[in-house]
Amino acid sequence: MKVPMTTTSATAQIPGADVPTPLSQHEADLMPRILLVDDEPRLLSSLYELLRDRDYQLVTASCGKEALAHLARVRFDLVLLDLRLPDMSGHEIMDFINQRAIGADVIVMSGEVGIEAAIGALRRGAYDYIRKPYSREELLKTVANALQQRRLELANERIASQLENSEKLYRYLVDSSPDIIYTLNHEGRFTFVNDRAYQLLGFSREELIGKHYSILVHDEDLERARYVFNERRVDERASRNVELRLKCHSGSGQDRTFNNTLMTISLNSIGMHVPDHEVKKLEFFGTYGVARDITDRKRAEEVISYQAYHDILTDLPNRMLFKDRLGLAVIQAKRKLTELAVMFIDLDRFKLVNDTLGHVKGDELLQQVALRLKDCLRRGDTLARQGGDEFTIVLPELRDREDAKAIADKFLECLHKPFDLDGHEVHISASIGIAIYPGDGESIDELLRHADIAMYQVKALGKNGHSFYHNSMLDVSHQKIALEQSLRKALEQNELEMYYQPQIDVITGRIVGAEGLMRWNHPQRGLLTAGEFLPFAEENGLMLPISDWMIGALCRDMLVWNQAGGEAIRLSLNLSPQYLDRGDFFEKMRGALVRYGISPDQIEVEITENICIRNPQYAIEQLNKLCQLGVSVAIDDFGTGYSSLSYLHRFPIHTIKIDQSFVKEIHDEHGHYPVILAIISIARGLGLHLIAEGVETDVQARYLKANGCLTMQGYFYHRPIALPNFINVLQEQPDQAGATLVARQA
Repeated sequence: MKVPMTTTSATAQIPGADVPTPLSQHEADLMPRILLVDDEPRLLSSLYELLRDRDYQLVTASCGKEALAHLARVRFDLVLLDLRLPDMSGHEIMDFINQRAIGADVIVMSGEVGIEAAIGALRRGAYDYIRKPYSREELLKTVANALQQRRLELANERIASQLENSEKLYRYLVDSSPDIIYTLNHEGRFTFVNDRAYQLLGFSREELIGKHYSILVHDEDLERARYVFNERRVDERASRNVELRLKCHSGSGQDRTFNNTLMTISLNSIGMHVPDHEVKKLEFFGTYGVARDITDRKRAEEVISYQAYHDILTDLPNRMLFKDRLGLAVIQAKRKLTELAVMFIDLDRFKLVNDTLGHVKGDELLQQVALRLKDCLRRGDTLARQGGDEFTIVLPELRDREDAKAIADKFLECLHKPFDLDGHEVHISASIGIAIYPGDGESIDELLRHADIAMYQVKALGKNGHSFYHNSMLDVSHQKIALEQSLRKALEQNELEMYYQPQIDVITGRIVGAEGLMRWNHPQRGLLTAGEFLPFAEENGLMLPISDWMIGALCRDMLVWNQAGGEAIRLSLNLSPQYLDRGDFFEKMRGALVRYGISPDQIEVEITENICIRNPQYAIEQLNKLCQLGVSVAIDDFGTGYSSLSYLHRFPIHTIKIDQSFVKEIHDEHGHYPVILAIISIARGLGLHLIAEGVETDVQARYLKANGCLTMQGYFYHRPIALPNFINVLQEQPDQAGATLVARQA
């Protein structure tokens, strides 16, 4: 998009809009001319629309070459520049402006998060650096300030050109300068200072005249100031630059005091001499200086530097700063012959919170976790965020391992308390791995790697705990890597198999269904349960092909049962969230049913309630398509997630299953277990079928039966068995229609 610009008129319209009355040449010349440079058409158009009605002459460029052509041909007051262009970088355009001495100010707008781009722009003289996405108010204010600053600077330049002609005009204009202008005598005492000193520092002219310059200079910068002001340079070496911090006046009247408010000032000093024609030498007369306020620029540089080494979300040190501090701690420990500890923390159940409540709530949880962890640390300890839900800690000058253990226990205790996320009460825990220098490693990478391995050991043992690294863990880690590699071959070599755990009607004592449990016949390690290998499948992107295999395996088992003349059986698939989110899930299911000749009414799909939360509308569409095909739906592990009862009305659900974690709490046949009673009441009230999982004792079975749950599964009745044995068990029973075969990835 380009906006035409001529030497006689200027408009503020984009192509296709109503064209207003053209401005006169004089009016156009008075309007600031701004060049907008961005390769993204929508952003360029949006920027143009934002500025079009503000009495600016606007010219656009969508690439670097086009921008250079405009700059070479036309004078601009301001350039709004994107750093990343298709043919060159914004830094190259700024170099072109500086090399050609083009008097245009530059405001950089960039989406780059690296510190190098920002510092590179500021070093090339950029007026300001704005990160994308920027707010409307921020951009308009920055543009207005830049143009105002430019007007002041241009006025200051005009002042300099008129000083030779009029001392009176000089005095008036100098006092209007945006910079502090001053002169010193040969002793370094003020002989002149303009009114800007009062505006910036709070010192009036009367308070400074006759006083030594050192009363303004910060104590730490006095030595540098003396060196610069006491030099007696002549000729072209008479001019020099120095950055000094000047004190601000905080008192009033005769009581002049200086507080700790500091301003960084760039001073340009020029020695003045009186020529002596008789002796042919220069006599030092004094110093003329211009002090420009660069406080905002220095603060901006400090902010950019801070953000480069800190996590924006939690304000903790990031990975780069953590490694730097760990390296210093290692050097110090080596020098003092002391130990230090490195901890690697991974939050348990964080992904569940993120998926169910959304990323905004997940970010709030991370911020609260960071605050709690910081409160547990000693002075000198460093807590950093590695990324995601992972944190690292370095504990220097460790007396013994008990110190590290005590802090790890504090971490677990502080995380045990519930987190409040706008009314959602969330419970999480953490897995903590600990490595000790120098016994567990002497390098930064080695310590972090071993702490990470120890953390995964905690994960494997049930999470919510801490563990010190031991060399034996390295062997376990290598075994996990080997397990991941062999799992990829298991599908090709037909090593996976389905086992079935019967479900019992407690009134008749008959088997009315079964839950399919995936097993892996590992060539070296023997029969592995799903819990021993499915976590690796989820981490390594193998859930989709494994789920495809499961659909096919269950349909094949169903076909074997049908061909054996068995009863009509319903098969239930427990789907992972990854598989349900896949776009071709419905077609995969329908294709398998057609290929093996299985009726859809023999299939029931099991989902966890958290699938309903993360993308409810998409899940409803997918499940409704299955129901139209004839497949029914069940909710597995009911009550363990963050679901709302409203989803039971919105989703086409036929069955809910009581999770075994609730069943395990039953220890007294006559006790009161309100969660189980509530789930039974929900199922009864909505007319849903109900199944209790994980029943292992007679007490549990009697309590569930007494309160209305009549279908159960668990070790109390049957352990999982292979398909041939399961078929034999079913065939030994009297005929009964409507038996249910439930299959899951567990």
